Amino acid sequence: MNTRIHGAGRCACLLIAAALLAGLLAAPARGQATINPEAATPTPMVTTPAPSAGTRKSPTGWWTDAVFYQVFVRSFNDSRTGAKANDGIGDIQGLIDKLDYLNDGKNNPATSMGVKAIWLLPMSESPTYHGYDTTDYFKVESDYGTNEDFKRLVDECHKRGIRVVIDLVLNHHSDKHEWFTRAIDPKSPYHDWYIWNDKDPAWKGPWNQKVWHRVNPPSGKNSLFYYGIFSSRMPDLNFRNADVTKQMDEVVRFWLEDMRVDGFRLDAIRHLIEDGKVQENTPGTHAWLKQFNAKYKAIKGDAFAVGEVWAGSEEIASYVGDELDSCFEFELSSAIIKGIKDGNSDLIGKQIKRTLAAFPELSQSTFLANHDQTRSLTQFGGNLEMARLGAMIQFTLPGVPFVYYGEEIGMLGDKPDEKLRTPMQWTAEKSGSFSDAKAWQPPQADFRRINVKKQEGESGSLLNLYRRLIHARNDSPTLRRGATQVIDSQAPGVLTIVRRGVKTKDAQGLEKSGPTIIGVFNLSDKEVVVPSVTSKGLQIPASAKASILASTMESPLPSTTDLRLDAEGNLWGWAPVSRLPARSGVWIEVK
Repeated sequence: MNTRIHGAGRCACLLIAAALLAGLLAAPARGQATINPEAATPTPMVTTPAPSAGTRKSPTGWWTDAVFYQVFVRSFNDSRTGAKANDGIGDIQGLIDKLDYLNDGKNNPATSMGVKAIWLLPMSESPTYHGYDTTDYFKVESDYGTNEDFKRLVDECHKRGIRVVIDLVLNHHSDKHEWFTRAIDPKSPYHDWYIWNDKDPAWKGPWNQKVWHRVNPPSGKNSLFYYGIFSSRMPDLNFRNADVTKQMDEVVRFWLEDMRVDGFRLDAIRHLIEDGKVQENTPGTHAWLKQFNAKYKAIKGDAFAVGEVWAGSEEIASYVGDELDSCFEFELSSAIIKGIKDGNSDLIGKQIKRTLAAFPELSQSTFLANHDQTRSLTQFGGNLEMARLGAMIQFTLPGVPFVYYGEEIGMLGDKPDEKLRTPMQWTAEKSGSFSDAKAWQPPQADFRRINVKKQEGESGSLLNLYRRLIHARNDSPTLRRGATQVIDSQAPGVLTIVRRGVKTKDAQGLEKSGPTIIGVFNLSDKEVVVPSVTSKGLQIPASAKASILASTMESPLPSTTDLRLDAEGNLWGWAPVSRLPARSGVWIEVK
């Protein structure tokens, strides 16, 4: 039996913190959705007013300078040698074999993507393909390998400068987990680890789903009802019970210390603690996360935690600062996709301003699509020009960028979820060279046309654009940490974003500003005359020149125009390029 219950000798500070937490929290527990909450009839919701972004600390760290790559191990690469070879399921050795594709340490866009961190979807033992319902938090999924295999993966990643973040599902686990099967007995010490009712309360969840599920105790007398926000197969843990918190403290310690990961993506975190019918964003959840932050930082000072909070920008941002280091900005992602599809630059520009106002500086995590959403190129109707714009706009923006595996080559995918998580398309050979055996899921039908090998040989491919953009961001303090200004568009469909140079000191201690980078994007389906840009506070030297740093186009590149500066070094009525073709974008560096 591998329940890993805390012993009295395990870190007294955690016991004290758990006792304090029990006094802080005084209402029931809950979990989050992988379903868009906008698409359902909501139950009552309590929102916690977010402090203004300016009053909260900006939790920057190594993640601020990293581009993350999201990996579903089951679909990434099946190893060709070893215990898990050629079984049609991706595994840890298969991922190790492909690490150089992500970052080979050469800092060369011709040979690797240059990502500096990976987010692995659930790695713990589970009865399902997706893994979001573990039966053992302390054991690596047996389809993928062993705990020792995972440690070797972390070592190989760290050798290449790649940090490792794993999905951590605190809110719920499998109904087959030993804790729950024992908890069904009301006399079990595990019983209060879950949320029970003698009768069905009958109220629904945030997207109008059933959340109370019947079970018969071993005595066979009266049925009980337990709470599970996602499914009867995923009972929610009761985080108002201090023993549950102590147990999850041990889970966190195990992965940070024993398995040596660099952080967590917290699944469904807005549903962690319920308040009666209020099942998301409760004060209890915020209070729990504050003590969680102190604990994981005490274990590993530079550990990173990013949250999944599918809500409006201000609600998402309320979790960032002294609770989590970052949260995924769903509203921004939606605006980028819709704005590009509709040619609506104002939609994107307004959402960028909203995001910047809501979040502490540089703390939002950006993405175009993930494992729960229709892939971006599918949303764009297969239009590669739109996909290229999406990538470039994402990497222009501040925050922490995440790329879902296969987005960089334009993989397609739509619901159901299995079809969003199909095998990586490496070559035009059988199963896209994902496996020499029959793959657990067939690849997308276009794998012979859309694959890594083909795009590596095409300088203008989507893959090579991603590589160039990521490496340019890695090399540019301005793109990683520079202040951001959105210029109100004077031309329909044109989006202009200014990233200001980061101030540094030279060998003599004199302060100087780095290059300014201006992103100009034509979202319309027609060539446009680029409007002029006026931007203050840049302090650009009179000797500065403008040049094209990157473009969605391979050739011909537009020509920059002569800078127009006022006496204080501000851009003043300057059109960076004269014209931009339909659905194209450029980065212009001024230095």
